[in-house]
Amino acid sequence: MTSHWILGPGAIGRLLAHSLSPFTDATLIGRRALPEHQRLTTPEGEERTQRLASVTVAELASYPLPAPEYVHITTKAMAAETALASIADMVPPTTPLVLWQNGFLAQPRLTDRWPGPVLCATTTQGAYLTGSDGVVHAGRGPTFIGDLNNQHGELAEVMTQALTQANFAATAVSDIRQRLWQKLAVNAAINPLVALNGVRNGELRSDAYAVRVEAVIAEVAAILEQESIAPPAGGKGEDAWLALVWQVVENTANNKASMLQDVEAKRPTERGAILGPLIESAERHGLACRELKKLNSELAKLEAAF
Repeated sequence: MTSHWILGPGAIGRLLAHSLSPFTDATLIGRRALPEHQRLTTPEGEERTQRLASVTVAELASYPLPAPEYVHITTKAMAAETALASIADMVPPTTPLVLWQNGFLAQPRLTDRWPGPVLCATTTQGAYLTGSDGVVHAGRGPTFIGDLNNQHGELAEVMTQALTQANFAATAVSDIRQRLWQKLAVNAAINPLVALNGVRNGELRSDAYAVRVEAVIAEVAAILEQESIAPPAGGKGEDAWLALVWQVVENTANNKASMLQDVEAKRPTERGAILGPLIESAERHGLACRELKKLNSELAKLEAAF
């Protein structure tokens, strides 16, 4: 049976473990011990409980497991490199990594530094935690797998087959860089606003927030044009990006976005990985990004109060 280590037992990590466990040998790895039995609430409201294998990094160092065939890194973007370093001595350097981070920060760094294959995943699956023993699958969405240098197409296909068997609706693609930037655009429009206002994704459609979503997308669309990132679904300009955002908002209406979960838990957010690359690009191209900078400043102020 194929062995998968899932480094980072957050919402996506646990959702991935619930999905893979019936078909593969999946082990969650984190800093703290988890209850053996974990609950999954489906988008339809059905509750399922299953035993998920999990170990702490400290336990792994003392009692090593057989080397995995894949390592999925599902930590926050700013923690990905440190998390990998904590287990790197226990993983053969040829082991493929699968990166599930938001933004566009960890992916290029780890692709350059890890000697083995590095796949990147981008997903609109929505999930949030309910304590140490529960995760809610708040919304289904597609997952795309590829590598930044388009050198591991066969490996991406193999991973896609494993995820599809686990009902993760995955597709191997040769344009994962484009799709990561697309996800970045969606995250920039959704995550900061829901985190700052304490609302779920679907509420962004209301008059109280929709205007600001549109302002963010106006800036993002201009930035991505300069980065030669084509609008989604063959559309044109700002309207195509806005349509994508509203589709994701609809698909994940009940989702409590990861950045909102961070704020509620008084943890640092991924603003650097999500807003940072966009602001840096805007400044490099001489574009205005007042709304993006304002969101970044508001989030920084909020984090400073934790």
